[in-house]
Amino acid sequence: MPAIREKAQLMSASEIDRTLVRLAHEVVEKSPDLSQLAFIGVRRRGVPLAERLSRKVAQIENRAVPVGIIDIKHYRDDLSPAERQPVVHSTEIPFPVTGLDVILVDDVLYTGRTTRAAMDALFDQGRPHRIQLCVLIDRGHRELPIEARFVGKYVETGEDEGIEVKLEEIDGEEKVLLVEMTDPA
Repeated sequence: MPAIREKAQLMSASEIDRTLVRLAHEVVEKSPDLSQLAFIGVRRRGVPLAERLSRKVAQIENRAVPVGIIDIKHYRDDLSPAERQPVVHSTEIPFPVTGLDVILVDDVLYTGRTTRAAMDALFDQGRPHRIQLCVLIDRGHRELPIEARFVGKYVETGEDEGIEVKLEEIDGEEKVLLVEMTDPA
């Protein structure tokens, strides 16, 4: 298993917050009917990001936007043989998605496979009017024709690099790191 070495900090806690404020404003500007809008966070780090975006939209528009949680483990097509029996957390969408404008929220967009799995899982819940994608970081290297409508930051990465998003709710710290995968010595 490759070792991970931190190369650079890409975002601090305040930069993440400012980015989410900007994304919330973009969502408001590009959403014709906020009463038909819902955020669905892709488990794990997409969930707190979706919750934060919902709160920020509520501060801007004085209107609550519902938030759901989607678990994609059963829908992934890129699990290794050891991961074929994934630990599944429940999908928690306490509202019908049929007819809604759904914004899937995730931390990093890379190959597009997580987003494809999230859309498959979402369609098992109903048929949204429209699905859009919001990510904190888009790092390129797509394998599927998937594009985010709302992007916090574009970061070009090499094949031996990765992005680590650390969020207070999950990791106890708040930052985005560029990391390098190195061979263990």
